[in-house]
Order: sequence, then structure tokens, then C-alpha cells
Amino acid sequence: MTTNDLKMTSEGLNFYYGEFQALHDVNLNFKQKQVTSLIGPSGCGKSTYLRCLNRMNDLIPISRVEGKIMLDGEDIYDPSLDVVLLRRRVGMVFQKPNPFPKTIFENIAYGMRVNGIRDKAYIGQRVEESLRQSALWDEVKDRLDESALGLSGGQQQRLCIARALAVEPDVVLMDEPCSALDPIATQKIEDLIHELKKEYTIIIVTHSMQQAARVSDITAFFYIGKLIEVNDTDTLFTRPKLKQTEDYITGRFG
Repeated sequence: MTTNDLKMTSEGLNFYYGEFQALHDVNLNFKQKQVTSLIGPSGCGKSTYLRCLNRMNDLIPISRVEGKIMLDGEDIYDPSLDVVLLRRRVGMVFQKPNPFPKTIFENIAYGMRVNGIRDKAYIGQRVEESLRQSALWDEVKDRLDESALGLSGGQQQRLCIARALAVEPDVVLMDEPCSALDPIATQKIEDLIHELKKEYTIIIVTHSMQQAARVSDITAFFYIGKLIEVNDTDTLFTRPKLKQTEDYITGRFG
């Protein structure tokens, strides 16, 4: 792997909630235009790690971070870094769809307005492009002035993906984006992930090993705050190096 392939890396990352250490010395690389799945049992640190990647954990007063996370070679925890800009470049899609109580159009336009974009023609164009990218345009193009809260759960989640894409991020983080969805809506999100990786680096936390196997190029296995093993997905699932990984994948624990 050349350095040019790398989009994001964590180096010696430790994370604490007060006295409790939630992550231990996590070193992980994310290549451009690949999907990386983070798997492991509940409470193993995978969502905490994901939230470190766009500094969402800054919102927790008793939290602190040691080590480095680099985005295009720049340390995202550097005090001079603009966190608003970081969160534009590293978008986040949460476990439960969380559309704003606004129209479908305004949900997508919101992030652009927050970032100071006022050009109505440009905003309209990006709204359409983002909804097309999230495979939602054909379903909502005649309903843009209706409340986003009237959409189905699966549509709401694709709307939230479109909202993240509208500000043209480099990396898209997804924290169990299908856990609240039915199988048909889940398949639409997974198909969407395959399309989006042509343009974006995607990092997804999932409880479903089947989902990790279907959508990701790389899988990283976390256990009790430690990165146990990382490899290309096929290798990790068929020939894991460590017994601990094998035990989790085969359902012996977790």
C-alpha cells in the first residue's frame, strides 16, 4: 500500500471516558475508495472508534484522546484544525434515521447553508445530485416540499446519506446504518454502499457479519477496546490468523 492510497489513518489511538480506557493503541489504515467494516461484540469500542474519526466524541466533556488520526496527512486533533470543516469532510450517518423536522429539500440543503453556500441554483443542483446518489430521487422528486418525517424508515436513512453527501465529503462514516431497517430497505442501503465507494472512502460499524462480508473490502475485528485483527474481508472470514477472531466469526462468543 502506498502512502498515496491512504485516506485516513489512526496511530497509537487511546481514548478515555474519564478514568475508563475505551480504546487501546488502535493503529488502522483506510484506503481511498474502499469500504472498511468494523465488527465485534457490543461494547467493544467500534462505535467509539468511529466517532473519534470526526471528533464527535469531543461533545462528551470527560473524554480525552491520545495518539493521532490523520486525514490526507493532516492530524485532525491539531488544535488549529476547524472541526466544522472536518465534519464536512468526514460525514456521519447514524444508527437510527434522524431527518430534521423540515422538508425533504431543506434536509439536504441544510448542510450547505450552514457552510455558507447561498447560491440557490447550486443548492438546487446539489440537492438533486445527492438524492440521485442516494438512490432516492425518483421516489421523492415530486415531494421535495413535503416533510421528511413522512418518509419510510429506509427512505429516511437514504435521505440522511444524501444529506451527508450534499456537502461533498471525502469520507462517509456509518454507524450500524441498517440496524433499524427491514431486509428490503437494508438491501437498498447495501447496494448504495457499493455505488458510493466509487467516489468515497466508507467506514461502517455493523453487528452483522453477513453485512460486513457483503459490503466491505476490509474488515477490522475489535474486542474490549483493542483492534485484534484486520485483513481483506474474504481472508478475515475464511482464514483468520487468530483464534479469538475465529471464535467470534463462528459464533463461539460475542
